[in-house]
Amino acid sequence: MRKLIIVVAGVALLGISFLISNYFKNSKKIPKQKDVKIEKTVFVDEVKNGDIPIIISANGNLVAKNKVVIYSEVQGILQATGKDFRAGVSYQKGQTLLRINSQEFYASIQAQRSSLQNLVASIMPDMRLDYPQSFEKWNSYLKNFDINKTTQKLPISSSDKEKYFVTGKNIYTTFYNLKNLEARLNKYNVKAPFKGVLTEVLVTNGTLVRSGQKMGEFIDTSVFELPLSVNGAFADILKVGKIVALYNLEKTKKWEGKVARINSKIEQASQTVQVFIEVKGKNLREGMYAMANVFAKEATNVIEINRKLLVENKSVYVVKNNVLDLVLVNPVHFNENTVIVKGLKNGAQLVSKPIAGAYIGMPVKIFSEVTNSSKK
Repeated sequence: MRKLIIVVAGVALLGISFLISNYFKNSKKIPKQKDVKIEKTVFVDEVKNGDIPIIISANGNLVAKNKVVIYSEVQGILQATGKDFRAGVSYQKGQTLLRINSQEFYASIQAQRSSLQNLVASIMPDMRLDYPQSFEKWNSYLKNFDINKTTQKLPISSSDKEKYFVTGKNIYTTFYNLKNLEARLNKYNVKAPFKGVLTEVLVTNGTLVRSGQKMGEFIDTSVFELPLSVNGAFADILKVGKIVALYNLEKTKKWEGKVARINSKIEQASQTVQVFIEVKGKNLREGMYAMANVFAKEATNVIEINRKLLVENKSVYVVKNNVLDLVLVNPVHFNENTVIVKGLKNGAQLVSKPIAGAYIGMPVKIFSEVTNSSKK
């Protein structure tokens, strides 16, 4: 009986608890949630179209227009000249850059001159008898012959018979072999082809120089060229003689150059054309990094904006009635950080700073309006 009473009381207690919990549950009122619109603050600029010059910017390294790579065409010991053959040493036009010992070679030339002199002397008796009209000119040539001086031209034969006679004595062959050696003798002295400076030196005094060996580089420091790769679309606009502004890397110095020549071939991979800018001035050095601004043309009814504002390179965001809208534009020219576009209407409110998560119809507040409301 006691167990039955306990069980009934427990069931009754659970039933009462269930009824009480349902009562409180049904009596609770759920408050209605309010729809809150999140408006982002944006920065805008009023569109004012105008005329903007299109400047092609490119960069590269200066190269000396006149450069000579010095190679030895003969063999011998390098001798000292009036100046040290070292990098940075300047020379005037015609001044000796290098001198290679030529004593042995010069002795062989004198021997060849002596052989020619003997050959000419050997034909003189026959000349007196068979060709008396030519004897005097050959005799005069023999008297003035000096083995220590450059060989003079042979007398001109008066007839074919005389020419064949001289040829048969091997005089012409000996003469031209001698002139070939004399021309080679000049290669033992390397002279400066123009006023300039040595930029690279690979030999020193006393070095044994071999034929075909590279000895250094010599450049003209008065005029340089800047090779640039320019978009092929501007190939027809650029012309030889067009003035170009050049700057150093820090843009603290400026030079004026001109388009010297334009390559007619377009690089297939990059679709660019190589343009060579000629420049003269102080503080220019070969290999120096330089930037060039070339005026191409003037774009009308356009505006220049930050490249980050472009969406897929074809549209920009504007604010209309406090919501964002996407407007198609036509990019005319891309600069390093900006782009010149056409297609925006004057007075339109262009978003001037990128917005994270922007979409068409997104509610926004313009920064100036937020500032005015906070002051009030």
